[in-house]
Amino acid sequence: MPEGDTIHSAARRVGAALVGREILAIETPQARHRLDRWPQRLSGRAVRSVDAHGKHLLVRFEGDLTVHSHLRMGGSWRVYRHGERWRRSPRRAWLIIRTPEHEVVQFDGPVLELMTDGRTRFDQRLAALGPDVLAPELDEADFLRRLHEDDSTRAVGDALLDQRNLAGIGNIWKSEGCYLAKLDPWRPLARVSDDEALAVVRGVRPLMRESVDRGGRVETYRPTGPRRSSGGERRTWVYGRGGLPCRACGTEIRARGQGDDNRTTYWCPSCQR
Repeated sequence: MPEGDTIHSAARRVGAALVGREILAIETPQARHRLDRWPQRLSGRAVRSVDAHGKHLLVRFEGDLTVHSHLRMGGSWRVYRHGERWRRSPRRAWLIIRTPEHEVVQFDGPVLELMTDGRTRFDQRLAALGPDVLAPELDEADFLRRLHEDDSTRAVGDALLDQRNLAGIGNIWKSEGCYLAKLDPWRPLARVSDDEALAVVRGVRPLMRESVDRGGRVETYRPTGPRRSSGGERRTWVYGRGGLPCRACGTEIRARGQGDDNRTTYWCPSCQR
């Protein structure tokens, strides 16, 4: 599932293509939207902003209308110059916004809806979200308050994936953040200090910001201080490395499903306690 850095990066690209640009056409080729009259409802309206909160992306039009998107596992936003070949089949396009220079395409949904600005403020899928991990100034007090109000027997790794506690953290950054904080993701919240919880967030925030600048590509492994991996490949401390040796101590990285969604958690049993 695309995580907060991927969505913020997409919002940056989509915003650059749409904000302040003439909208030539809006198309909704996906069958479920063909009768919703989005082209007519959005006709003549300029895009005033594109922003993200956690894993949600919002394209805000003049006149109190907003396109809300959540990509879940398979969706994506793409920006193409006119004449550029699309990298997915046009049959998979749910929304197309055309300007004189670009085609902005949302592929494969699955959550795509047009709502009023007022609804975006009160819809519980958005209003209940925790602070955005990528906000310019993270509200750490709110994040800690939400953790304190959660089930104290819940594993910290599972709690970090709950978007009501902190918006934007997914399976990659949960695993990497717990590793950077030397925190066992299976430890119950009752035995996690505020400093340990904040160490997870403070560890991944700068890496996620760098990922946004790189277009949402993850490069987190830093063996001797800040440096990027060579060749542009994705290098992580623990994520996706189940059964391989820990890069720091050589202990075999473990992997096991966690939480109600059984999302695979990766950790080093020696480095993380």
